Amino acid sequence: MAERSTAAVDVADNSGDEPLTAQADQSTADGVVKNREQDTDSDEAQGSGGAERPGKKASPPELHSGHKLARRYRLEECVTRLDGFSSWRAVDEKLRRAVGVHVLPADHARARSVLAAARSSALLGDPRFVQVLDAVEENDLVYVVHEWLPDATELTPLLAAGPLEPHNAYQMVSQIASAMAAAHREGLSHLRLNPNAVLRTSSGQWRIRGLAVNAALRGITTDTPQRTDTEAIGALLYAALTQRWPYENDAYGLSGLPKDIGLIAPDQVRAGVHRGLSELAMRALVNDGATASRHEAACTTPEELVKAIGEMPRIRPPEPSFTAPPDYQRTTYQQGTYGRPSPHPGVTQPVPTPPPPLQSRTGKALKWAVSALLIAALGLGSWQLADALMGQSGSDDTNQTQTTDDGDKAPTKPASQPITIKAGQDFDPFGDGSEKPSDIDKAYDNSAATYWQTDYYQGAEFGNLKPGLGMILDLGKVQQVGKVTVTFVGNTSVELLAASDEASSEPSSFKAYSKVAAGSGTSVTLKPTKAVKTRYVLVWLTKLPLTEEGTYRGRVADIKVTS
Repeated sequence: MAERSTAAVDVADNSGDEPLTAQADQSTADGVVKNREQDTDSDEAQGSGGAERPGKKASPPELHSGHKLARRYRLEECVTRLDGFSSWRAVDEKLRRAVGVHVLPADHARARSVLAAARSSALLGDPRFVQVLDAVEENDLVYVVHEWLPDATELTPLLAAGPLEPHNAYQMVSQIASAMAAAHREGLSHLRLNPNAVLRTSSGQWRIRGLAVNAALRGITTDTPQRTDTEAIGALLYAALTQRWPYENDAYGLSGLPKDIGLIAPDQVRAGVHRGLSELAMRALVNDGATASRHEAACTTPEELVKAIGEMPRIRPPEPSFTAPPDYQRTTYQQGTYGRPSPHPGVTQPVPTPPPPLQSRTGKALKWAVSALLIAALGLGSWQLADALMGQSGSDDTNQTQTTDDGDKAPTKPASQPITIKAGQDFDPFGDGSEKPSDIDKAYDNSAATYWQTDYYQGAEFGNLKPGLGMILDLGKVQQVGKVTVTFVGNTSVELLAASDEASSEPSSFKAYSKVAAGSGTSVTLKPTKAVKTRYVLVWLTKLPLTEEGTYRGRVADIKVTS
């Protein structure tokens, strides 16, 4: 039977009880029957430091297919029923879309913690996580509604087909580590990060489901949440490189490591594993004394793991392979075999060399006439070019020696000089008024290794939330601005605006600035078409690049202003 939709909720049991999986197979809209989701996860298999808190276990609510919650969410299929809660595939009849729903009794021992976890996860709003859409207590039930991604595939079936190639493994660990680092900065952890919780969408982006909620449903807690999630990311990378689970027990359809040999590096388990990714996996798997082969410091937080990934050389995707077209062969029909014996099949006939063109007296005379005209044209053009250059040289000499009535030489145009940026200020008049103000000086610190970046958005044009944002540069005094060179990380569209030279203080209104230049690229030179004198210039971003995390954000690495 075909694999069940991978957008379903992670329902693995870690309590040690036998899961009471739903008895009905899933029937999809296209009529294909899909098998039930298998529960293969356990704390022992994952190597997690989490533990279930004791408490009263309530009976699962008596629900059935067709039941409606809040007169809106129609339950379609029970994915799992265990430990007092059940998980369902449902339909949001109001928005006409598929959703996932966790349901448990309101008097369940973990009902309050599940509601709190779901609401905290929903507030994060990071598109790299499967989003919580609703969390409600109603009619003695607590239910959590989340996204359902029909175009996504779990990591589990991907690993069943074989190890990931290095570029895909690099993208996976990079995106998952940066997403978890962002979650931990907001005080959220996962604690059940495993192949069932990691999805790859049809666009190639990696997403995580069950943030905070999956652990709350099972009462999992730990005193070291960052270390637990970092080790889980290391286990995912280890499995992606070797198709083996880095613990002794088999899990997620993968064989565990041989007993009594401990944790060995991925490049010792399987030939051809990327050395840098192998060492990264060992640095993340910090339990049981695991160390990297070159003895780098272990990564105990997702933030440290993101830093370690950033220090690695970027792994490029494999080059596409092209098949050379077959050699062209003339057919006997093209050669015209009428009246001649045809060659044996499979034998190629030599192509006859065409005879040289006939040389007539008229043709020779025409050729010599054309040659003479070309020689004359070249001579005339060379003479005119030399005359123009000499005239220009004389003009320059005249300009250089030109004097005024009082005998002084006329002033020449001053050479372009760099202008020092005295201060910078983030400028977000159409948003919340602030955009990473603490990093603004990194945009003009004369180092391309550091940068000021915007928040992330779900579209190149700021998710259609606003027309743009940028930074105001204070040049210290009113000066002639010749050009502004901006270096970005990623192809970015930008405009240069200038305040009036009469402005005595930094204008706070967007209308106080006038557009003087525009461009796009990774290194953009903004040169006004007419003379600009100002103290305050505005570098205004209008279109953002797509980052490796799958979001859109602007990153300004360096700004140079010259007169």
